[in-house]
Amino acid sequence: MKVNYELEMQKELDRIGVKSEKKLLIHSCCAPCSCAIIEHLKEYLNLDIYFYNPNITEKEEYITRLEEQYTFNDAMKFEIDILEGEYSPSKDFIEKIKGLEDEKEGGPRCYECYKLRMEATAKKAKELHYDYFTTVLSISPLKNSVWINEIGIQLEKKYEVKFLKGDFKKKSRYLRSVHLSKEHNLYRQDYCGCIYSKIERQKKEKEKNNGEA
Repeated sequence: MKVNYELEMQKELDRIGVKSEKKLLIHSCCAPCSCAIIEHLKEYLNLDIYFYNPNITEKEEYITRLEEQYTFNDAMKFEIDILEGEYSPSKDFIEKIKGLEDEKEGGPRCYECYKLRMEATAKKAKELHYDYFTTVLSISPLKNSVWINEIGIQLEKKYEVKFLKGDFKKKSRYLRSVHLSKEHNLYRQDYCGCIYSKIERQKKEKEKNNGEA
């Protein structure tokens, strides 16, 4: 039976209640993906952001996304700490997906990437005594929310920190994220961050342009 992760999340939030003292560490890949989620979850939980994204291969791209995270946080006057994970693409991401470089986006390489970033978040949440951890990744219509939640449930058991399930694109949150990004003039990237995704995007763009020529 297909699980409704949006419903599962809301049940947990209702159980917690608004303005709870519970603490959540939420993995963020960028400000545009996190904005609508933060807006929703901050009504229930004391949350902080964990910015750990070694999949972003190009350092300039990484710095741009990290700076936008701070910019949006300041603009909204959120009382949220942004914790920065280590940025080491070659040591973390490249090693993790070795052998999967030629997989299409959305396949096994992406699964390992989700797991890499989510596991680092779970470990940090355990270390710093958060009550919950989660990730913003399911805000994207291109991300596999079933995989994301399955990984989270596995990590909850491993690290003994509760995973806040969710399918954050639901309830028009994806559209809300687009609106907030435009409102605050946030840099909104057109690929996930890894060099393999960028190459695949450029290839598709080239094929499209050749077809229109």
